[in-house]
Amino acid sequence: MTTNKEWTVNKRNKSLSQEELKEMSKEELIEKIIQLQSHNLQLRNIIQKRDPDGESSNDAASKKRKRKFDFSKSHRRHILLKFLYFGWDYQGYASQEDSTATIEYHLFKALERTCLIEKRESANYHRCGRTDKGVSAFSQTISIDVRSKFPPDEQMLPESIENELNYCVMLNQSLPVDIRCISWHPLTEPEFSARFNCQERIYRYFFPRGTLNIPAMEEGCSYLVGNHDFRNLCKMDVANGVVAFMRSIASARIRQVDNEKTSEDPHSMMFLEIRSNAFLWHQIRCIMAVLLLIGLNKEEPEVVRELLDIEKNPRKPQYSLASDIPLNLYETVFEGKDSWVYNQHTLERVVKDIETQWIFSSIKTTMMEEVAKDLRKVLEEKFNQYGETICCGEELLQGAKMRQYKKLLERSKGESLEDRIEHFIKKRRLNVNEVS
Repeated sequence: MTTNKEWTVNKRNKSLSQEELKEMSKEELIEKIIQLQSHNLQLRNIIQKRDPDGESSNDAASKKRKRKFDFSKSHRRHILLKFLYFGWDYQGYASQEDSTATIEYHLFKALERTCLIEKRESANYHRCGRTDKGVSAFSQTISIDVRSKFPPDEQMLPESIENELNYCVMLNQSLPVDIRCISWHPLTEPEFSARFNCQERIYRYFFPRGTLNIPAMEEGCSYLVGNHDFRNLCKMDVANGVVAFMRSIASARIRQVDNEKTSEDPHSMMFLEIRSNAFLWHQIRCIMAVLLLIGLNKEEPEVVRELLDIEKNPRKPQYSLASDIPLNLYETVFEGKDSWVYNQHTLERVVKDIETQWIFSSIKTTMMEEVAKDLRKVLEEKFNQYGETICCGEELLQGAKMRQYKKLLERSKGESLEDRIEHFIKKRRLNVNEVS
């Protein structure tokens, strides 16, 4: 027969039902409450560590006692704000209920801390692009109403623009070092949107040349240009009402990063540059995954053309995404918006911040290259076998590796678009009018 003590130990880490709680003695209930209190304290400590800007109750109370900024006495102006970030350590750009590790969380924290806005809901805010977890941006742009030193009728005067609040300096003092504000642009139209008025978005995906077949990858790129249905080269987001997958690609090309290395050096860095006015969810990472398979000589370049032919291939074959780390929103283009306001001191500071990060990253890279070089020598001397000098490209593909490779068009397929639409309509998560 199980004793009360043994029963308590066995049940300690389980969720107990109401009936089980009723069977417990007073001592066992007290012990359970003490365990829950201890667990609750641990969780609070974990949350506080994850939020480096978290405030104690005393800090919050002190903040409340301070005089609140009176926004009714200040002017506002509508601007574009351009900034960069390295997204490797973040859960994506957009705010999330269960995480503070997003770019948007830190951005609005800085905007509110500097009293440039009162709150997000009244800031007339739009973002140009919504980058996913791990993805970076060199030219993320938002449109927003911010505090101004000048009344509306004076805001477009050259002297007002020159003597305006230094938005970038103010924000950079409150932002993490891997998120930097670069410049701002005054707007005359309050309805101008960074999202809807963006003419072109340019992404770059960086990768080492390695042993990849670059000419074959370039041929694969050529099939992407033009207006196509990309349902087989993206992640279909039907649950959120995305049922149209036609997109127009202005250009897609592979280039070498300008540096001192020769074009044939396997250590030289390359990038895919792709231009369009709009992209689908995971579209570039899907495209890059297929291009890497072409570069590995596992697929022919024409497979891109086949995947774009939805009459022949209406269902997406199963394949892994390319890694998120090398992807970067490189540039955003707005027609007629070329009078960006830069500040020399701000740019110098941003360059210094980035170069400081580069120094340590470059040191790490060099250390890894050196130890790999030394170990390759051991391979050659001890086993008469010379290891590969650089990754072949397969390392950038996520998911489990196949023991025996199967061609993309021969793999099992996912649901068709029509089946997914019908599924979500039945679950009442998609309105019939959205797809009509």
